[in-house]
Amino acid sequence: MKKALLVIDYTNDFVADHGALTCGKPGQAIEQTIASLTEQFIQEDELVVFACDLHEINDSYHPESKLFPPHNIRDTDGRELFGSLQILYKENQHLSNVRWMDKTRYSSFAGTNLEQLLGERGICEIHLVGVCTDICVLHTAVDAYNKGIQTFVYEKGVASFDEKGHEWALNHFKNTLGAKVIL
Repeated sequence: MKKALLVIDYTNDFVADHGALTCGKPGQAIEQTIASLTEQFIQEDELVVFACDLHEINDSYHPESKLFPPHNIRDTDGRELFGSLQILYKENQHLSNVRWMDKTRYSSFAGTNLEQLLGERGICEIHLVGVCTDICVLHTAVDAYNKGIQTFVYEKGVASFDEKGHEWALNHFKNTLGAKVIL
């Protein structure tokens, strides 16, 4: 393993029409790109991490509770992966290169063992897909930059409910973080 694919927050609550904090059609439009990349990384025996937001019901102490409606609540349908990604994960979760990672902050590095997981495998290159481009994908990329990890972001594999934020983040990845944005 030389690289890792991070599938960030691609859950029903963030993508499905009925999701609690959905980016809707833009998020749904990237499903095939994410599924294809996931299959490719699995077949190439590269690490695939499904980094998914986790919240507890009625957690008034979490900072997001003041910013967003309740979402990705433990043991709810909203926290399941959206569409074909749920099937892909279920079919491959037994593989040593496929991981589920709970996260409770925007960045996939904050409060998780992601850095350790990458370090143990000698991985210093991450590929990012998922939602939202200007929130969780962005914060993960910022942390990767600060840790010296080469970052690739797939333009057709990220989306947001805020189009201006999405465009700003794509430029920020390239121009400020030195990430490679793949069209």
